[in-house]
Amino acid sequence: MRTETFAIDMPVRFRGISRREGMLVEGPAGWAEFSPFLDYEPAECVPWLAAALDSAGHEWPVAVRDRVPVNCTVPAVGPEQAAEIVRRSGCSTAKVKVAERGQTLAEDIARVEAVRDALGASGHVRVDANGGWDVDVAVSSIAQLLRAAAGLEYVEQPCASVEDLAAVRRRVDVPIAADESIRRADDPLRVVALDAADIAVLKVQPLGGVHACLRIAEQIGLPVVVSSAVDTSIGLAAGLALAAALPELPHACGLATTSLLSGDVVTQPLKPVDGWLPVGRQTLDDGAFAQVAADPETDARWQARLARVRELSA
Repeated sequence: MRTETFAIDMPVRFRGISRREGMLVEGPAGWAEFSPFLDYEPAECVPWLAAALDSAGHEWPVAVRDRVPVNCTVPAVGPEQAAEIVRRSGCSTAKVKVAERGQTLAEDIARVEAVRDALGASGHVRVDANGGWDVDVAVSSIAQLLRAAAGLEYVEQPCASVEDLAAVRRRVDVPIAADESIRRADDPLRVVALDAADIAVLKVQPLGGVHACLRIAEQIGLPVVVSSAVDTSIGLAAGLALAAALPELPHACGLATTSLLSGDVVTQPLKPVDGWLPVGRQTLDDGAFAQVAADPETDARWQARLARVRELSA
């Protein structure tokens, strides 16, 4: 099994990181990605490896669509840069990072207002707090962001726990989406048992692969938004395969994230055209990869990490 390790700088810090590292794995079906975040313990990386082996070793499910609507992603940047990201993306839906550590609600409001102005009245604004609020702060913040955005499509993961998600959902008139409460939970179906969410955000790598996500989507019974784990185009292709196989896809997906990376591992990175991305496998390009290949020390660290996760997966 051929593996390659990448290390790609990020123009804007996102999810607390400024460099995205990971591995690419080649199998009988093609290339796949294994890139659990560096703060994940080996046991938490097991489904990420399962996802890579699934994509590399098996054909993806039958697609019912050949392209997928996507949102642009706006990191915790100033309002001018936020508006420019939206205008440059060509997307009619934007996901805006809020509740960034060290920033204020006023900064979030200014960012959301700028995004709304750039999208226009017909665009969709969704915000993602990554579990950064408690219940009372979430309720108050959502009310103010709702006014700033002149309507929110949904709020993603306002609080960290499923119980708190359920409490917020009972107190606001905006749909609640669950992300971490599904992908980092021992039981991803608890969000349904506690009526904690209106929308399920599914990410292929953390949840064990395209086929595993399809099973979760069927069991969870909520509208699904497929999102990226800040993947390269090879990883994004697996997310697009999942989105393409879902019977219904009522919301744009969070898969237009190559803009968060300064490079890629394919000749033509997956970038949206008029808010859409095409469905299909991506293949590593040696020339493109040479620009983002990890140094020997980083490669050795990832090879050791892969070996440890494989031991746990056995």
